[in-house]
Amino acid sequence: MSAATALRAAVHATLANDGALSAALGGARVYDVPPAAPEFPYVTLGEAQLLDWSTATEAGEEHRLTLHVWSRQGGHGEAHAITHLVQEALHDMSLELTGARLVNLRFTQADIRREAGGLTYHALVRFRAVTEGG
Repeated sequence: MSAATALRAAVHATLANDGALSAALGGARVYDVPPAAPEFPYVTLGEAQLLDWSTATEAGEEHRLTLHVWSRQGGHGEAHAITHLVQEALHDMSLELTGARLVNLRFTQADIRREAGGLTYHALVRFRAVTEGG
């Protein structure tokens, strides 16, 4: 398993098993691939960018991950609250990866906005991770 795949699986498992996040979402609503008609609110794993972070002796990668928070509750409040829970669940956490070692995982940025049509609020929550091996 690649470090990128292992990291994505660990992020998904961590979010899916976070009690506070599950309560805020109203159940197990963290998806790698969302269902055709998901119930709001929910979180999806999104884009990933991989950069070589190898040294002369160790293989390594920098991962830039984007998670998406989706809400249809009036106002930005719910999107902000869920974004905060995602940050708390992942920032500086030591996740176990299959075949690689997580050096660090840090929250870097969140953009929260209303989508066209005005019904849906969408947060892009970005993290940076560094892995060794894999």
